[in-house]
Amino acid sequence: MKPRLVFVHGVGGPLDSAAERDEWVRALAEGARAAGHAGKVSALTQGWAADIRFASYGDLFGAGQAQGGSALDPTDGQETAPLAELLREAVDARLADPAGEDEIRVLTHARAQLDPQGVPQGPGSALRQTLNAANTLLSVPGLRTFGGWVSAKVMILRLSQVARYLARGEPDADGVPLDRRIRRRVGEALDPVGPTIVVSHSLGTVVALETLHEHAGPVPLFVTLGSPLGMRAAVLPKLRPRPPGVPGQVGRWLNFWDRDDFVAGGPRPEKLLRPNSRGVLPVSTRVDSDGVWVHPAVRYLAHPAVAGPVVEALEAATDL
Repeated sequence: MKPRLVFVHGVGGPLDSAAERDEWVRALAEGARAAGHAGKVSALTQGWAADIRFASYGDLFGAGQAQGGSALDPTDGQETAPLAELLREAVDARLADPAGEDEIRVLTHARAQLDPQGVPQGPGSALRQTLNAANTLLSVPGLRTFGGWVSAKVMILRLSQVARYLARGEPDADGVPLDRRIRRRVGEALDPVGPTIVVSHSLGTVVALETLHEHAGPVPLFVTLGSPLGMRAAVLPKLRPRPPGVPGQVGRWLNFWDRDDFVAGGPRPEKLLRPNSRGVLPVSTRVDSDGVWVHPAVRYLAHPAVAGPVVEALEAATDL
């Protein structure tokens, strides 16, 4: 029986699961060739090597974001504060390893906008401050295009999905909160009995981590790409279950980050998480992509350091 390969995407609106699945597979095949596994590419792209699933949940965030509308209430500080916290931590991580004096200047200005002193507070002020900081950050070379963000509003709407998921709110008509509905969608893609290799990206790394804590089947390899799991303030304290750790069924965890990936703040979660009963912790590796589009999952998947272990894990799981 073929192992299952499950892709878990990051922030964004509703997706065409079949088209996204094929795009991720093509990128993985490109990386496999570069990693010296050209002979296994056909088995991967033709579906012989694995039962490949794309776990899509973007539609659960609502149609407003898909059409560019705002799901943020400008008068709700509880919505805006976690988003500002996420941006603040990402800025601090980047300031720890800046690209030069110009970047330091821009990042410092954005940091000050996120923590304004002596500014009158009123309805919508927190959201305006966050949008101002986002506009400033988009002047950092490469940041405007690395995630496909054409404006600060789009950037904020997308990143707000992280805060919305971790808020554990927005129940549906049956009282099921947004985060549980998202995990249920991802959990349905996993093999309940056989081996599943999970490749997750951005917000999807948080979703996948929590979903795997509820999953009983074996997970020989868990891969996280451009993950915010290392954010000590914005993400780590909000993870479930507590204390945060590696799911018991995970046999190996590889975490990849790009220095120019703004979302991958605090790129080494192995320093923050508890190992599982097997002693497994994430192993983090920096990868560097060419060009300005570094955050999309396909850029990571096309890297041989990422694709090689995934293909090898699929082959090993087939032999079980």
